[in-house]
Amino acid sequence: MPTKPDWNALDTLLLDMDGTLLDLHFDNQFWLELVPQRWGELNGYDANAAKQQLFPLFARHHGSLNWYCLDFWSSELAMPIAELKREIAHLIGYLPGVEEFLQASSDKRLVLMTNAHRDSLNLKIEMTGLDGYFGGKGALMLSAHDFGLAKEQDGFWTRLEQELGFQPERTLMIDDSAPVLDTAAAHGIFTVQTLAPDSAKPTNEAGHHFGVVSLMELVN
Repeated sequence: MPTKPDWNALDTLLLDMDGTLLDLHFDNQFWLELVPQRWGELNGYDANAAKQQLFPLFARHHGSLNWYCLDFWSSELAMPIAELKREIAHLIGYLPGVEEFLQASSDKRLVLMTNAHRDSLNLKIEMTGLDGYFGGKGALMLSAHDFGLAKEQDGFWTRLEQELGFQPERTLMIDDSAPVLDTAAAHGIFTVQTLAPDSAKPTNEAGHHFGVVSLMELVN
């Protein structure tokens, strides 16, 4: 069974954004409902037929940097994806306990490490003020697009360690994605999986990474 990381032995927290700090409900509604709806309207499909067309395309790119790239999807679907996100931007918000967790982690080096495109990151900062929690010493807000690799891909964590100079044995990665955590763990980084990434869906079962429903469970 995976064990809870020793909070006092950690000095660097690598934090995913969507499904870890912010509610994945926004992203699920956007990609699974709004994008098919708007694409269908433009191309003469009803919502279900649009999903049948788009979901296999989404699956082919899932886990690659293209999947997270708004420029790629704007070109692929001939739609202004970044602009479309603003239609439901009111759904962007923190998951329960996140702000308290970030406040309780002020003695750690906080690094936001998201696969999200910079346009997505900037919109979410605008809607939540998330950047206000990343003002400490060494704190950063990074996108995988800065490195040309998604977090799931081989070589990503080596590149990140070279960039940040963290010690894997004193570093924790928190994410809702098991494939991301698998690659981080293979690099020697401690891992925690969030089990309630979407507030509108049931809690997920714990897997082979230590799982939490609220990030506050990690704080001693």
